[in-house]
Amino acid sequence: MRLLLDSFWRAVAYCMLPRVIVLSLLPLGLMVLLAAGFGYFYWDATVAWTRDALDAWPLLSSFWGWIGRLFSGDVTAVLAPLVVVFAATPVIVVVSLLIVAGLMAGPLTALVAHRRFPALERKKGASFFGSVARSLGLTLLALLALVVSMPLWLIPPLVLILPPLIWGWLTYRVMSFDALAEHASPEERAALLRAHRLPLLCIGVLCGYLGAAPSIVWASGLLFAAAFFVLVPLAIWIYTLVFAFSALWFGHYCLDALAQLRAQRGAAAASSGPPGGAPAAEADQALLSQWKSP
Repeated sequence: MRLLLDSFWRAVAYCMLPRVIVLSLLPLGLMVLLAAGFGYFYWDATVAWTRDALDAWPLLSSFWGWIGRLFSGDVTAVLAPLVVVFAATPVIVVVSLLIVAGLMAGPLTALVAHRRFPALERKKGASFFGSVARSLGLTLLALLALVVSMPLWLIPPLVLILPPLIWGWLTYRVMSFDALAEHASPEERAALLRAHRLPLLCIGVLCGYLGAAPSIVWASGLLFAAAFFVLVPLAIWIYTLVFAFSALWFGHYCLDALAQLRAQRGAAAASSGPPGGAPAAEADQALLSQWKSP
């Protein structure tokens, strides 16, 4: 519990660092660049295609005519740009977040290591491509679990429990692995994930619930079209800040746990005499008993 709370408050404090704030603002700048490029190259053609598609719907042609007579204007000419904006914005947002999320986890973990654990040995227990492949596989499993569990969402309490649990499991498996990829060996990583499975899962679930906050802001932007261009960027920034906070929380927790594991193994090796496999096993057993004890 001490490690859980200590890493939480440290992650909150690190979110106020200028470097973290700049990283959290990157998706907004990237979104603006993508939107500007899309508008410059494809805006006129996309709006024209959308207007033709709206006019071509037989069931809606009479409705557009009735609305046009009511407001004395060309409804599809006004509606087509709005449809393009609402359709293109989620795509631009997702691309921006994916790019920045892939670039944020590593620098944030490196920031924690540089400021708190500069002497912690880097054993490079996982490669970049291995980490990406693992993340993609776990993401597919999480999406499959979401699809399979959708019928259960009709039960009111479960819709508030199952999705955060699934996203929390995914966050725990991906971020804990990435936080230890640079510093821990495969054997150390397996020992830590086994000993700290429950606290790390709790962090993932809590971060999953925090990730629901941008969805509320996003939905507000869709409901209140007048504030769309204010609420959607706000939702993007909140989501990125939640991602940064999650990476920092896992980084502080996992690197602190790794430092403690190595300290326990070093003490066990010093007290046991000749080197061998027993000190590591004794340290792992002590770590497990520490988290199982009340």
